[in-house]
Amino acid sequence: MTSKTFPLTRRLRRLGAAIALSLPLGALAAADEAAPPASALPTQELTAGVLYNFLLAEIAGARGQVGLSTQLYLELAQHTHDPRIARRATEIALFSRNLAAASRAAKLWAESDPGSEEARRVLAGVVSSSEGRVEDIQIQLARVLAQSPDALPQNLMGLNRALSRIENKETVRSMVLRLTAPYLDHPEAHFARAQANIVAEDPMSALGAIETALQLRPDWEPAVIFKAQLMQQAGAERDASALLASQLARHPESNNLRLAHARLLVSLRDFENARAEFNKLLEAAPNDPELLFAVGLLSFQLEDNDNAAALFERALAANHPDPDAIRLHLGQIAERRKDTEGALKWYRAIPEPSRQYGDAQIRIAIALANGGRLAEARAHLQNQPGDADVKRRYLLAEAQLLRDAGQPQQAFDLLEAALLKAPDDTDLLYESAMLAERLDRVDAMETRLRKLIALEPEHAHAYNALGYSLADRGLRLEEAEQLIARAVELAPQDPFILDSLGWVRFRRGDNSGAIAVLEQAYGLRSDPEIAAHLGEVLWSLNRQADANRVFDEALAAHPDNTVLRETVQRLRKP
Repeated sequence: MTSKTFPLTRRLRRLGAAIALSLPLGALAAADEAAPPASALPTQELTAGVLYNFLLAEIAGARGQVGLSTQLYLELAQHTHDPRIARRATEIALFSRNLAAASRAAKLWAESDPGSEEARRVLAGVVSSSEGRVEDIQIQLARVLAQSPDALPQNLMGLNRALSRIENKETVRSMVLRLTAPYLDHPEAHFARAQANIVAEDPMSALGAIETALQLRPDWEPAVIFKAQLMQQAGAERDASALLASQLARHPESNNLRLAHARLLVSLRDFENARAEFNKLLEAAPNDPELLFAVGLLSFQLEDNDNAAALFERALAANHPDPDAIRLHLGQIAERRKDTEGALKWYRAIPEPSRQYGDAQIRIAIALANGGRLAEARAHLQNQPGDADVKRRYLLAEAQLLRDAGQPQQAFDLLEAALLKAPDDTDLLYESAMLAERLDRVDAMETRLRKLIALEPEHAHAYNALGYSLADRGLRLEEAEQLIARAVELAPQDPFILDSLGWVRFRRGDNSGAIAVLEQAYGLRSDPEIAAHLGEVLWSLNRQADANRVFDEALAAHPDNTVLRETVQRLRKP
């Protein structure tokens, strides 16, 4: 039996025992599965015909002929009305992805064992998967809820999962509202309504439902976490963080709350506090590879290279499921330490089938170029195998190497040759436009960016690049702001686009409007060029102390950034 067939080995062993003892058909049920009471089972004997079909169905399944096995088991279930046979027929039909047969088998299972909550739940799921009538699905789920009072909370929490295959999410929401109506004194009913509302893209109704759940059960952890997620989606990330922090203060032992808070802090780019939360989780599970990797990533982001490297190596030793991602980061740490050979060792340890392989080859080229071996770096990328998309990625990386090496004209020529073969390639258009801008070929830059916008009207960075380039040169400032405003509409939380908006407002003399946006951008990302813009606007407002604080902080973190250093020198000169 291959690994792709369904598990039959134990059943075949039990079948042999049944044949030897000539037991009734009921004895064929798996001993490790819940079975109905003996009094509820049919008195069907193991006739030669039933035994033959049963054996044939099992052998067909063992040989991978799941279609035949499904057909035979369905016939057995119809003939015997034994719920265990019907259950087995349902399992095999689902394995073979035959939803029509699975629906028939599950219906037989529910009919032959009317007290089985699992049968009704599976039937509802199968019916919804096969696009059955909404009324049938609702009837089955209503029975599950009504006839299983002890399991009502978990069944309410599972409603949306049972209906997940129905494509029309408004239909799902209507069903959840109707199914939960008799149970509104249970917080789980309102949680189910909140889930259905968010899937139906109605976040305000979802928030209202989860608030009601919390009124019924204050401090209910799943509802608090869900509320924080809803607040985050609505853009109130800091309020969501405050909610989780206050909840953690009351329940510091909750790992779920701490994990949710840590992840939210990451989205806020508050890496220091996020690392502190993940470290607390790591203290409770010091060998957890995912936590080791998470704390390592945050340490890497904070440029705490020694801690990051130690954590990454511990995650490797703990058999993290994505070891090549760790090797990639360890290579970058070696690069930061100016250890080219150490970086190359880590990158070359990533094998070709890995999804990190392409990134590793580009990092190898970067490491070689940074070590003064630009020709070798270019040759490495040019000699890599791959399809057209892979080759294009390496070509773009090669152009980046040339640009970083102070050879923008060579980089532009490289992409120009590629554009002759693929004139509508949006990546090539964007990168060549950026090189044209650097070469002060404004007309070529604008032509390519406008072509890119025509090809891809929602390319936020194309609007931003064109608007910023015009604004930085003091050209057509009103149009520049319109272009950047369109980019903000498409990517409202992108710090670099917000930086452009602040800069064009400054150029237009709107200093107060500029400062608000630049502070938002710098709060999202402490980039040195954003710091240069923010500091310059603060300086123009006679807030030199605030400007110097921003400059000093940015210079400490990015002492070699040309734009930042030139801005500081220009403003601070006597």
